[in-house]
Amino acid sequence: MSVLVVGMSHKSAPVPVLERAALSADALPKLLRDLFQAGDVAGTFVISTCNRVEIYADVNRFHGSVAAVCELFSRYSGIVTPELTGHLYVHYEEGAVKHLLAVAAGLDSMVLGEPQILGQVRAALNVARTNGTLGRALGDVGSAALRAGKRAHAETGIDRTGASLISVGLEMAASVLGRSSVQGQRVLVVGAGSMSSLAAASASRSGAAHVTVANRTRRHAERLAASVGGGTADLAELPQAIAAADVVVSCTGASGLVITDAAVQSALARRTAGADAGTGSGHPLVFLDLAMPRDVDTRVATLPGVTVIGMEELAAAGHSATALASVADEVAAVRAIVAEEFSAYRAAAHAAQVTPTVVALRAKAAEVVDAELARLTGRLQSVDGLDGRALEEIARAVRRVVDKLLHAPTVRVKELAGSPRGDGYDEALRVLFDLDPRTVEAVTSADPESADADHTQLPAPSAAEGNRE
Repeated sequence: MSVLVVGMSHKSAPVPVLERAALSADALPKLLRDLFQAGDVAGTFVISTCNRVEIYADVNRFHGSVAAVCELFSRYSGIVTPELTGHLYVHYEEGAVKHLLAVAAGLDSMVLGEPQILGQVRAALNVARTNGTLGRALGDVGSAALRAGKRAHAETGIDRTGASLISVGLEMAASVLGRSSVQGQRVLVVGAGSMSSLAAASASRSGAAHVTVANRTRRHAERLAASVGGGTADLAELPQAIAAADVVVSCTGASGLVITDAAVQSALARRTAGADAGTGSGHPLVFLDLAMPRDVDTRVATLPGVTVIGMEELAAAGHSATALASVADEVAAVRAIVAEEFSAYRAAAHAAQVTPTVVALRAKAAEVVDAELARLTGRLQSVDGLDGRALEEIARAVRRVVDKLLHAPTVRVKELAGSPRGDGYDEALRVLFDLDPRTVEAVTSADPESADADHTQLPAPSAAEGNRE
């Protein structure tokens, strides 16, 4: 069986589509049962928030399972399949596991690093567990995701650094305009990456009159704009967009200047012409440049009525000039945690795959030892000087010898399970010891709690925080 995720989020679908796709609390258990009863599905859970709907399933076929999940997704969302599939993404096997870990750690959220998604993942797992649809494999994946999310917030500042930087920058921009916030102001966001998404969301929450997004890739701009109920502008028409704005936030990561002196002069000319005609704005124009290297031409700061707030100004306000680099460092730290947790999950999963063989081998060895000890006891009972205590010591010695002989190969096969051609070691163990495939299958199907000490289980889910993304 393999993990499959079919979903949509603020990155792949506009807000109206996400609103239609969101599942009610009453519909979710019904969807889980229908998914669980679909062919080739051994477990399932669903994450449904205002910013994402993702269906996770433990399946043994890819194409047939994707089709079945999409059909149910369409039925419960009320969105016809042709329209729905245009907004969906699909991840499979290791890609699906990595995606869930990144989601739980806040790397895929609209506001980078926000902690609420961790609670939402926890809740989704609990609902599936309550309805009996989670399954052992997805339970292990969910545990790994919760650990990754918990570590991300406990060991890094991912949920604080970016939001703090944006908040201070917007407050400084509002101060230039004689206000305490950007409420009622027109904000232009240049770029559509993580920091730009954070800026757009922060401006929208602060009550900006309108948020416009300009980006080189238009579909990325459209998705970000839709998430905050804003509009878009072409980079080729940047002067017009700047002329219509009160605050311009830029953070593109481009290697060269994005907002040139000439473009801003053109924008100012349009503003002046509009003001003369009674349609333009006489307000100051503020640029918040969060890019490293800078997006805004330094000459822009010398233009009349224009203020540029860059990293130096943020530093003077109490922020380090390397604040943006710090955000990148925090993201890198979270990605490292996600990679570590994925590696741990994969190692445990590979070990669990060979556990049935190991358990079956030890069971067979125990049967052989018991049979031989019974025969030996029958022969030695007539020997003078051998009492019950001596026979028990002989039995313990024989069992210790067998345990020591089996210890190295069983431990080693678990270690090798995750290596290239790891499945071959498991098969070799079955062939060399002539293990009955039915016995191995019986162990595989057994309740994990009934397995012996060789059974590898992932730690229980950690506590989650928050309940909204």
